[in-house]
Amino acid sequence: MASARLLIPPHRPLLEHSQELIVPTTDESKLLAYYAQHPRSKGLIIILHGWEGSSSSAYVLATGSYFFKRGFSVCRLNLRDHGESHHLNEGLFHGALLQETFDAVNAIARRAQNLPVYLMGFSLGANFSLRIAIKHSQTPIENLKYVFAVSPPLDPYKTTLAIDNGLPLYRQYFLKKWRRSLKKKQRLFPHKYNFAEMLRAETCLELTRDMMAYFPQFSSYREYFKLYTLNNKSFQNLNIPVRIFIATDDPVIPLDDYQSLCDNHFLTISRQPFGGHCGFINLFPYSRWYNEDISEILK
Repeated sequence: MASARLLIPPHRPLLEHSQELIVPTTDESKLLAYYAQHPRSKGLIIILHGWEGSSSSAYVLATGSYFFKRGFSVCRLNLRDHGESHHLNEGLFHGALLQETFDAVNAIARRAQNLPVYLMGFSLGANFSLRIAIKHSQTPIENLKYVFAVSPPLDPYKTTLAIDNGLPLYRQYFLKKWRRSLKKKQRLFPHKYNFAEMLRAETCLELTRDMMAYFPQFSSYREYFKLYTLNNKSFQNLNIPVRIFIATDDPVIPLDDYQSLCDNHFLTISRQPFGGHCGFINLFPYSRWYNEDISEILK
């Protein structure tokens, strides 16, 4: 339901004000974003989508429209090889590409000038948002005031197993989108990539393991997963408020990842019994609960 396009509220004003933005980073990569400048902006909200989602995902458009309507400028940033950005970089996306995403968020934040900046991520984008908040404590992002993370995986290895071992629907959903993305990359860079053999993988973990052939910097897929695994110690040096939204009934994030995670002076965990993965939807009247909660915080 989080991704159901029928549940996007009217979002034409957001799209009409959105301009394509190619954001260069310090390592010479480029990320694609869409920036909607509100004429009477109260601040800037930067949104990061989930794995194999994009700046046009239903939940991103719903949140972007919600806050644009309430007077905020909105930037919808694509991670590498997401949305229509596969052509921008020859190298492949992976979950440990924190620096280029941090650089892009930093560059976008400067466009807000003296207005407050807020970062919001969903699923894998929420994991990136949390790591950006942690990195912000050593390398500040200009005017970043608050970070919100909806359904962030803390241990990507466990999340991958949960996708593979849960309802077949979830595994098929993610594998279909990942295969489509890899085929697109192969068409654009046929001299570099040939995924024909590995696309036969029947689980996300099997495909992840096979993909390590293109990432010699990682000794194994377990070492790769560790690079973006988070735990209680990860959040001890935060210096800006961070709020996590997580549901007990999330089908792809094991609950025990959050049982050892504690609130602290800067970290607040909003644990809800229902909400699924990036859902938190009320139907009567229709709303996405986290948007309303965040709106109250921003007031």
